[in-house]
Amino acid sequence: MNGGPAAGGGHVVIRPRSAVAALVAAAALGLAAGRFVLPPPPGATAHPAARSGAAADGASQGASAPATPGGSVPTPASSASGSGSASPTGATGATGATGATGPVTTANLLGPAAFGPDLGIGQIHVTDRYGDGSYANAACAGEKTLSQTLGGPGAHFRGLMTSPRTSPDDPTVAADSGGQVAREVAADARSPSLAQNYSERLLLEEVPCQEQAPGHWVYGKTTTLQLAPDVTARWMGVYQGSLNTTGSAPEGKEPCGGIAVLRSGNHYGVLEVHACLGTAAMDRVVRTALSQL
Repeated sequence: MNGGPAAGGGHVVIRPRSAVAALVAAAALGLAAGRFVLPPPPGATAHPAARSGAAADGASQGASAPATPGGSVPTPASSASGSGSASPTGATGATGATGATGPVTTANLLGPAAFGPDLGIGQIHVTDRYGDGSYANAACAGEKTLSQTLGGPGAHFRGLMTSPRTSPDDPTVAADSGGQVAREVAADARSPSLAQNYSERLLLEEVPCQEQAPGHWVYGKTTTLQLAPDVTARWMGVYQGSLNTTGSAPEGKEPCGGIAVLRSGNHYGVLEVHACLGTAAMDRVVRTALSQL
């Protein structure tokens, strides 16, 4: 579907979630261009396809967190508080942290506090589940489940929403299209090297969205945050179709949310931010998610 994040009265500004079946081919190596050579699968065979977005066992309602009331505006929220912008072509912000070990739990998932009151989102409701399901809804790449891409076991899914009303198919998806603030999926691999393999393959699924026909929403260039050698996030902002006049993201414009692929030790995950956040705010939220993973 053409177009990008749309503003709704009193709703968080989000991108469209319609899926178009266009799968991804392996791309040439080069982080600056946002391209990675697909690592060979670690001997795992993909599970049979699950119904996209279907809820898995273990769904549970989480706590709500208050923030300053107020609807979001069409322009991106950009708070630089607590973070610095990373270079689009290199890793920044190494702190000497160490990568995660052991299984992922809900404590490793992003919480409402990451979207502070300065962003004006209001109260955020959290819902968790464990299982399989879609990890992104990129209209340029088609919707796939985590097991279809990686062939791995179940993962933790978390939805952050402005309303407690959720989809009957997946409790981590908001029932109202404008109600999704963010959605995260995270799991653990058998080793840090396998987690790195998984994160690169997940990123490769989204990279083609950096080039789309004019008028279609598009991802911007890849930004890398690195807190330690094995604690890394790579994220891309999303731009509305009205800003895509050349087939790629415009220079000098702020994104409106985006997507991040996270990896810490043997943990890996994908974070979609549907709230209309600019570069500084996206950097802060992604940094928080990476630190928590």
